[in-house]
Amino acid sequence: MERLKQLSIKAVNRTNFNFKRYLYSTINWDRRMIGITGARGTGKTIMMLQYLKQIQATENAMYISLDDVYFAENKLVYFAEDFVKYGGTYLLIDEVHKYRNWSQELKNIYDNLPELKIIFTSSSALEIHKGSHDLSRRAVLHNLAGLSFREFLKLKYNIDLPTYTLEQILSNSDKIVTEILKRSRPLALFNEYLKEGYYPFFLDANSDYLKQLISSINLVLESDLPAIHNIDFSSIIKLKSLLSIISRIVPFKPNIEKLARQTNTSRETLLKYLYYLDKAQTIKWLGSNTNGINYLNKPDKIYLANTNIAYALSENNTNIGNLRETFFLNQLSQNNIVTYPKKGDFMVNDKYLFEIGGKDKTNKQIAGIKDAYIAADDIEYGFANKIPLWLFGFLY
Repeated sequence: MERLKQLSIKAVNRTNFNFKRYLYSTINWDRRMIGITGARGTGKTIMMLQYLKQIQATENAMYISLDDVYFAENKLVYFAEDFVKYGGTYLLIDEVHKYRNWSQELKNIYDNLPELKIIFTSSSALEIHKGSHDLSRRAVLHNLAGLSFREFLKLKYNIDLPTYTLEQILSNSDKIVTEILKRSRPLALFNEYLKEGYYPFFLDANSDYLKQLISSINLVLESDLPAIHNIDFSSIIKLKSLLSIISRIVPFKPNIEKLARQTNTSRETLLKYLYYLDKAQTIKWLGSNTNGINYLNKPDKIYLANTNIAYALSENNTNIGNLRETFFLNQLSQNNIVTYPKKGDFMVNDKYLFEIGGKDKTNKQIAGIKDAYIAADDIEYGFANKIPLWLFGFLY
């Protein structure tokens, strides 16, 4: 325990408060068990360490990562019991998906050690409510998305701008844009964000952003998904092949039988693979049903999860129309329900219809439809129902 305690202290000492993610202020940190999921590289660990540093509980708080070799031979539940004996009251647990019996032992810790407060992180691919012991009734769960366009401007260029609700953007975009333009020219930085702005990898000046993103994706496929779904090496190869195929043809309406043949899998297995990739936030599964997705039904359309992945996997094959749609879907999906409509590109919250395009995009496809809008690229100001595409990066 002493070695882990020293690692915890060092991790906290390296942490600063220069930038806090949007999610930090929305979490009720007083809850006894909090779970934070999200794609690899989005900043879950840093946010947890920021909380640990903020409470200044050096003696009775500890950060541990379950991918540490210690937990290959020692049970988490016994560690927690010993920690409480020595006065521990805050246990922050990273990478729970790397620990085989995470669900049962977290439940036991919660039920048997009421004096202990637990915060844990996991891959977005881990479905907490589907663990062998349902934690969703005990833990308050939060998902941490990648950086919004607004957060990117703050973190990289120290341009601090407020968030806006979807309704504010739709009803008052001109006034909002006027206020934003007093302080910056976001459109000039928008393409940079699309390529290298969704993950905070750019903070490391010595790293190659897209190579680091590819490495992160490989870790998801080679480490996270096998740990969660117990898939073998052959399945990993097929998942990589599937993701490579998808990256070259998105967005598209999938022919499941054809994709199954291309990856040498059955239809049922192919749908499971698509589901796994969606939950791991490498692709985005778009359906027409507001009740969400499941691997018994095929998606209506498939996108990559964000525009940075498009550049990382197929930089020479990026299409501006694809990037625009991917950006919109990614940013709107964090706090809204986005579905595939019969007309237009996206339906949001079963109410607002959107067409995505360039500055010359017309109303032809959505003419006469109530609550229909155009999200247009390459414009600073909108007009009537045409709204700047970049402005949808200010939702969180």
